[in-house]
Amino acid sequence: MPFLISHNELFAHSESIGLWKRLRLQYISAPILKLFRHALPRMSQTEKDALQAGTVWWDGELFSGKPDWDKLIDIQLAKLTEQEKAFIEGPVEELCSLLDDWDITQNSKDLPAHVWQFIKDQRLFGLIIPKQYGGLEYSALAHSAIVLKLSSRSISAAVTVMVPNSLGPAKLIMEYGTQKQKDYYLPRLAAGEEIPAFALTSPTAGSDASSMTDYGIVCYEQFEGKNTLGIRLNWEKRYITLGPVCTLLGLAFKLYDPEQLLSENTERGITLALIPTHLPGIKIGRRHYPLSQTFQNGPNSGKDVFIPIDWIIGGQNYAGKGWQMLMESLADGRSISLPALSTGAGKLASRAAGAYAHIRKQFNRPIGDFGGISEALTRIAGNTYIMDAARIFTVTSIDLGEKPSVASAVVKYHLTEKMRHTVNDAMDIYGGAAICMGPRNIMGRIYQAVPISITVEGANILTRSMIIFGQGVVRCHPYVFKEIDSANSQHKMTALISFDKAFFAHIIHVVRSFFRTFFSAVSDGRLSKTPRQVTKEYHQASKRYYQKLSRLSVAFALLSDFCMITLGGKLKQMENLSARLADILSYLYLSSAVLKQYHHDQAYAEDKALMQWSCESLFYDSQQAFDGVLANLPNRSIAILLRFLIFPLGMPYQKPNDRLARSVAQRILTPSAARDRLTQGIYCSANIHDPIGRLDNALLKVVRAEQAEKKLQQIFKTGQINPHQIINNKIPDYLELIHQACQQGLINELELKLVYEAHIARSDVIKVDDFDQQLNLNGG
Repeated sequence: MPFLISHNELFAHSESIGLWKRLRLQYISAPILKLFRHALPRMSQTEKDALQAGTVWWDGELFSGKPDWDKLIDIQLAKLTEQEKAFIEGPVEELCSLLDDWDITQNSKDLPAHVWQFIKDQRLFGLIIPKQYGGLEYSALAHSAIVLKLSSRSISAAVTVMVPNSLGPAKLIMEYGTQKQKDYYLPRLAAGEEIPAFALTSPTAGSDASSMTDYGIVCYEQFEGKNTLGIRLNWEKRYITLGPVCTLLGLAFKLYDPEQLLSENTERGITLALIPTHLPGIKIGRRHYPLSQTFQNGPNSGKDVFIPIDWIIGGQNYAGKGWQMLMESLADGRSISLPALSTGAGKLASRAAGAYAHIRKQFNRPIGDFGGISEALTRIAGNTYIMDAARIFTVTSIDLGEKPSVASAVVKYHLTEKMRHTVNDAMDIYGGAAICMGPRNIMGRIYQAVPISITVEGANILTRSMIIFGQGVVRCHPYVFKEIDSANSQHKMTALISFDKAFFAHIIHVVRSFFRTFFSAVSDGRLSKTPRQVTKEYHQASKRYYQKLSRLSVAFALLSDFCMITLGGKLKQMENLSARLADILSYLYLSSAVLKQYHHDQAYAEDKALMQWSCESLFYDSQQAFDGVLANLPNRSIAILLRFLIFPLGMPYQKPNDRLARSVAQRILTPSAARDRLTQGIYCSANIHDPIGRLDNALLKVVRAEQAEKKLQQIFKTGQINPHQIINNKIPDYLELIHQACQQGLINELELKLVYEAHIARSDVIKVDDFDQQLNLNGG
């Protein structure tokens, strides 16, 4: 296509284009458009489909450099309906009570038959399927809440439920299926008559779907006694969740039409089809063993499997559109399932590690009193608050009809990473009790499962270094997508006019960002607007955080533009730089979610410390990411200029101080409404034989006995009773000593009872599992 517009072509549009604009188009915009096209990096069709998928939400505000905080406050966070609440408090709670994760993972290596049946009977495979097809048609928030609760009880059960409701045949049929496919399959999927799985990954193609070797050839063959137009398939897949037991396989493959039976195009591209697994040539049933988790997962393959052409999801018209379909649907799964599972792990760690740190004593003090333990507890509580805020904020976008492709990548990466750090901290607090596997171990199986979430639905390394900023800068930037779309237009005049409009608006945007960045940095955002819809008390607590976030947003907008200007298409290959830019965008998004959640819960003053710690931590992390980009930007002159504009007075943000950190840790060390609110949504049994029930029971008893225990420690310290006295060649144990104190009138009967109950409960909590010499693991 010619890149320059001739004078005659412009003259033909003279009635609608003024003289100055004609000159600008011909002598400025047209040459720049030519250079722009040349500088654009080459993109595969799968990359183009990914960039075009989804919608832009709050991430677009952050890229603008001038986020509208009133718009943020006006967003109504999603709420569960009464029906959804009843389902979670009823069938989901009952399902959790049926689960014995130690038995599932250690002995049966599968969910018990009665659990599978319960899941089907309660239509847990049909959470997202419309009611008209027999599904529950629940909101994204309900879907998230269900996965969260299940994950706090059993990762294997949570994965079994969440996968059919995220990226799978049901979602794809709902979005793209023919009416015949919807009428037949959706009722069967909702009732559990079909077990679905989706097969994408193959041995040679993981994240790089364009390398897929699985293929289908369009041809005529005999099928059920008729000469039928269809596809002969050959594939080899692995890592397919529910694959070993599925009856309906959604399959991704490359479609070829060498005889041009569908069209003149012989290479149709990635296509999705529905494959009943009973067909001849399909091998299915073998399992992988993902880090001791026993949800059904395994390989499958097909050799010369023939299917009718109308088994393509959406029918023949959707041949070759598979990758675009997947990208548009993937946002839901990444926004809901893995963030919910990660948040469930964080909430469980908060409740369990906080209670354990109060119950467990060393040197006659609860280990939660020690600075190192308190520091870990702070990270657990603070990161859990961030995860829950981001989870709710993002599923709200789904319930509002958005398909947030960039935001979904942000929460997938950062919430699974925060789960990793949170679970590691909980393991450190538990110490030896965490590394001894058995029915009593709360964190062990979750710790083992963490890398699974890190790896699936877009490996985290890839998500951070290539997807978040790479996709975000195109989709969310106010002008880049318009410029690229213009450059790819086949209509020369339309392309030039739309490019000219976007390009000069982009220039104005950069100039404004240039000056706003400097003045915002000098004032640390004090000139920035804050939301109007806040109470005075709340406003004072959060005002400066909104302003600082505005400062970081405009600096990010400027930095992004200069990286694109100076690096052009090379930025795509500079993955470390892209990863740091992705971090900045992510921290801005997470900070926004925290402020939104705090505003939503502003009646809870106890959450102020959590909000402050979260924002200050995220701002510090953002600052470090800015520093990393500026230190590694190839054009050093530009880097020096940008550092002066962004940090003219030096880097201002520090990690949260120890006083604030201790305040955050206290939120999970003692029973309180704040602790219950932070850990709301997980499965908490009142049964003292259940790990969480045992902890909660012990925590209450230990707290009630604290004054009496302090009194006893003083008695021992002053020598009124010698705890090391030897009587009949024996040193009395603790229970004997407290009874002796009561007999001597040093403590009363009530104090004796409180201390006795606390001691028994504490002893029960700190027990670890042991087994026979052969490690027969069937019982603890």
